[in-house]
Amino acid sequence: MDSKSHAASTVDRRLLFTEVRSVVVKLGTQVLSDAQSQLDPAFFTSIAKQVKELHDRGIRVTIVSSGAAAAGRAELGLKSRPSDLAQLQAVAAVGQRKLMDAWAIAFEPFGLKVAQILLTRDDIDHRTRFLNLRNTVHACHELGAIPIINENDTISTDELVRITFGDNDILAALVTQALRAEALVLLSVVNGVLDANKQRVPSFDSIEVATTHLMPGKSTLGKGGMNSKLEAARIVTGAGEILVVAHGREENVLTSICAGHDIGTIFVAKGSRRTGRSRWIGSARGKGRIIVDAGAAKAVAQNNKSLLPAGIVRVEGTFTRGEVIDIVGPDDALLARGLSNYASEQIEQIKGLKTGDVRSKIGPEAYDEVVHRDNLVVVGGD
Repeated sequence: MDSKSHAASTVDRRLLFTEVRSVVVKLGTQVLSDAQSQLDPAFFTSIAKQVKELHDRGIRVTIVSSGAAAAGRAELGLKSRPSDLAQLQAVAAVGQRKLMDAWAIAFEPFGLKVAQILLTRDDIDHRTRFLNLRNTVHACHELGAIPIINENDTISTDELVRITFGDNDILAALVTQALRAEALVLLSVVNGVLDANKQRVPSFDSIEVATTHLMPGKSTLGKGGMNSKLEAARIVTGAGEILVVAHGREENVLTSICAGHDIGTIFVAKGSRRTGRSRWIGSARGKGRIIVDAGAAKAVAQNNKSLLPAGIVRVEGTFTRGEVIDIVGPDDALLARGLSNYASEQIEQIKGLKTGDVRSKIGPEAYDEVVHRDNLVVVGGD
């Protein structure tokens, strides 16, 4: 079966965007830069103008902006990316100011202020911080300020050394989760997902099929690529929202997308919208891993069942009751995340046991489920 049979070619974009009132827009380093790899003021102004138009139409726009490291390198006159971690963080620190200056200047003619919000992955993992992010962004909008979110490279060593967020694509998807925004728009220097003939694919309702369109390589300025965009699409569509990948330099790209025009590639939502609590469970990194057998994998991922002790093969990591854990299939693929009813050492005692045997091992206070389906979110697969 070819990919076109899976592509959602009949998507009515105008209908999809009719109810959109909150949009997260991520801009990559390369699209924000000119031919000399400097931040492009004219482009910043163009985006600000479009955000103002959407603002006046009652659509709240939250920006996730790359570009800090590139701006810092330009400001310091560095020709290449430093390999020393401390220098990398210093370059990011210098660049953060330049980046925010560029956004503030761009929005000033339109009477809008900007608010800087710096995040690390830990801010998503902790439930309270996850909620605080939503509250802060909403308050910024209420005050008439446009939130500009970026990864806090100055203190987050993991994201500088290893590509944890993926050029802010994954960060943008997680911000979309936290805000319960109806749409995420990823603007870079590609027209969307391309087919084998390098023609734009208008839409997909399958991440698996979209993955077959991955092209090798990535930009020289950014950290991510199409792979991170597809992972962002998996996160967003799995929560019941839509995602668009488009070329940021197309004229009036943002307002056109939000008007439902056929620009870039759209990934349609899967199922109904998740609750805020489920979004956090699906977004947080697991404190440990539970590997399950094929039967339990099917029950959890396909049949919406709770995870029982009998299906557990192995436990990895140390965690306490109530913490988020990853549920992994026999092929080592992530299936779901959920809140554990047991600490890791207890699961070691009861793995593979039937319910009656669990009670004799733990006592009458034992739970039938290791992870109840109400506290479980399927995140793997398509």
